[in-house]
Parts: sequence; structure tokens; C-alpha cells
Amino acid sequence: MGIFANFIEAVAFLVNAVLTLMFWIILIRVLMSWVSPDPYNPLVRTLYQLTDPILRPAQRLIPPMGGLDLSPIVVLLGIQFIKIFLVQSLHELARGIAY
Repeated sequence: MGIFANFIEAVAFLVNAVLTLMFWIILIRVLMSWVSPDPYNPLVRTLYQLTDPILRPAQRLIPPMGGLDLSPIVVLLGIQFIKIFLVQSLHELARGIAY
């Protein structure tokens, strides 16, 4: 495999790792919202600071329905779509360059 193909494989790995981390952080926030944690807890504040920039655009597009916020579902589906489309495309590109 050439250097450029290795670089693309490394980028695919990093993108996959970041998207997976984002997915789990958002999922943890959703699960924590069911137990209404202390908003002054440093862990909760950090979790909100990490996820608010990701969730806010979806919250603007999708208003709460009956008090239920569906924006995390849309964001989680979007993350999975990007993982499937972008990461697999990068892997295929690297394989194509290598041969």
C-alpha cells in the first residue's frame, strides 16, 4: 500500500472513531435526560457542552412534539449515515489507490 493510501485509511479510522464517540455521547445524554440529573454536576455540564453544538441545529428544524424532543434520533441517524457513506467510501478509495 502506498503512503497516500495509508493516509486515507488513517483518516477513515479517525473519522470513524470521532463519529462513534459522538454517537455514544449523544446516546448517554438522551439516557441521562430520562433521570433528570443535577444540572450543576460537572459531568452533566461537560456532556451538555459537548452535545449542544451538535443537537442545536436539529432542534431548530424539528420542534418538540408533545414535550418529546426527537432531534437526537435525527442526529444519531445522521451520524450513522455519515459513518456508512463517508468511512466506507474512504476505505474503498484507499483500496483503489493501493492497487
